[in-house]
Amino acid sequence: MRALLVVNPAATTTSARTRDVLIHALASEVKLDAVTTEYRGHARDLARRAADAGDVDLVVALGGDGTVNEVVDGLLHRGPDPDRLPRLAVVPGGSTNVFARALGLPNDAVEATGAILDALRERRSRTIGLGLAAGTPGTEDEGVPARWFTFCAGLGFDAGVIGRVEQQRERGKRSTHALYLRQVVRQLLADPHRRHGTITLERPGLDPVEGLVLSIVCNTSPWTFLGNKPVYASPEASFDKALDVLGLSRLSGPAVARYGTQLLTSTPERGPQGRHAISLHDQIDFTLHSKVPLPFQMDGDHLGLRTSVTFTGVRRALGVIV
Repeated sequence: MRALLVVNPAATTTSARTRDVLIHALASEVKLDAVTTEYRGHARDLARRAADAGDVDLVVALGGDGTVNEVVDGLLHRGPDPDRLPRLAVVPGGSTNVFARALGLPNDAVEATGAILDALRERRSRTIGLGLAAGTPGTEDEGVPARWFTFCAGLGFDAGVIGRVEQQRERGKRSTHALYLRQVVRQLLADPHRRHGTITLERPGLDPVEGLVLSIVCNTSPWTFLGNKPVYASPEASFDKALDVLGLSRLSGPAVARYGTQLLTSTPERGPQGRHAISLHDQIDFTLHSKVPLPFQMDGDHLGLRTSVTFTGVRRALGVIV
């Protein structure tokens, strides 16, 4: 088996010595080419070339969710074809590693590598569904290229929080739960649309859902982790289904307290509920429109402001080693 290992040297929880150990372990089982990324988008370029080469069987992403997103987007640049494309394996190296943990992998890079090697020896893999987001035809965002995501996307409040966190990290702050909580409060105080949402969700043949402040699109559950605690925005979301949506139409102080508490106490059986919450399951095709430009994020990566995004859920998109 020929494999490509894509290494993010800035992976926050993996030292250079650990990376060397992982490379040695993988090279003992497969014919391995290891490449260290040098710029934003490099992982996407490497995965794209691996998908087109035709002689790469496996691409291993060593890094956080951003690295994984780039690799997946590169592998699928010509569209999903799980029987032809290289399979994906993930060694978690970021601060949160939602995708790897949602697959059931250990959050420790060494333990995850051991699990991947066991899966390779036992020829274990699964085909997972993914989400695709693109600018909506006929809108000012129609020129925005389509991009794949692995576990979540969001338009509105949550994307604004992620944008604020990224600004703080660029200033040298460490990514901690306290940092996220501070940015939630600041986004809440600064958001002019938190009481009267500007987002409309449209689905073919159905009435639109209007006035949303927050819209979280989930491809799996849990949606994220607080330390080792999983958080379930859409408990029914699954890699075996299309996409789920959680929408909130109000984020007043009491609403934030209510839904924040529900998220913190969410379980695989119960997520946020209430008269200002909507939950949609297994959605294949829908669009989010906003009356004003709003922050947009995919897999925890802030992508700027958007007014209209069209989503597609693809139930069989990529083979993964687990």
